[in-house]
Amino acid sequence: MTNVVADPPAISRPGTSMFVNGLFPRRRALVVVIGFALGFLLAYLWSPHLADDQIGFNSADAMLGHDALTTPIGSIASGVLFAFISGLAGSFTACNVMVLGAVGPLVGDSALSRRESLGRVARSLGWLAAGMLPLSALYGALVGIFGTHMPQFSTTRSPGLSPRIIQAMIDFGVIGLIMIVLGLAAAGIVRDPLAAVSRRFPNAPLVLMGVLIGAFLIGRPYPLFGQMFRSAAQHHNPLYGAAAFALQSLGNIVVMSLIVVLVSLVLRGQAGRWLAANPARVSALTASGFLIAGAFAVVYWDVRLLHLLGYIWFPTAPWH
Repeated sequence: MTNVVADPPAISRPGTSMFVNGLFPRRRALVVVIGFALGFLLAYLWSPHLADDQIGFNSADAMLGHDALTTPIGSIASGVLFAFISGLAGSFTACNVMVLGAVGPLVGDSALSRRESLGRVARSLGWLAAGMLPLSALYGALVGIFGTHMPQFSTTRSPGLSPRIIQAMIDFGVIGLIMIVLGLAAAGIVRDPLAAVSRRFPNAPLVLMGVLIGAFLIGRPYPLFGQMFRSAAQHHNPLYGAAAFALQSLGNIVVMSLIVVLVSLVLRGQAGRWLAANPARVSALTASGFLIAGAFAVVYWDVRLLHLLGYIWFPTAPWH
């Protein structure tokens, strides 16, 4: 007779938000350690040359039909097209890898029918966009007004901490810390910071995730984004800036949306039944996603950048 090793019993508390279902794994410390370790490892392994140059630039060149990095953006119409395509091409840059932390909470319930599950996914993506697009558009409008005086407009390379680098470090560092807190809450380590607002607005966690994704643009140093930023700033047109930045953010989440749909379809089978058998597993996966993304953001955008600038030591992969 085969002995089946069951999961340790879950720690049960009342669910407080979409990200915190109240059923936590017994080995919460292990979930946290694995999440942080994988985030650190990803920051160590990440190759900006592969993600930005090989994947990002080549994809943008193919879709636009010309060299995206060196060809000037001539008109507002071409700038709008460039904004969406550069956002899509940048799906696997170091900025966007953090978007994958939101995949778990967006996936449909395996207990629902396929149509119901996909409908839930579509609604979830809609709430994500409700948080992302207003912030992206607002920042784009500000760029259209003040952009030539903002740190991201600069093309100069300073040997130390330039205002543009400081802005990126603060932006992604704060986003990373927020994701770490959400991950710790999903694992039951800390109180859910979204509990109070979720009682009145159940979709508030998804709106927050959209805000965080929209905030990527505030610190993003990706060269194709920099070209779009300077185009919007030089046109001094807040409507163009708002449209371009909103489309850039939409491009950023296209690949993630496809991944969410595919995962939802996969969960119709054995994987979905495995998760449904113990809801604590869902908490573990949600916590892991946030912790990996948050740890990656802090290590890659703060610790690793300080290493590259010569302030601290950080291990370097052989291919860097």
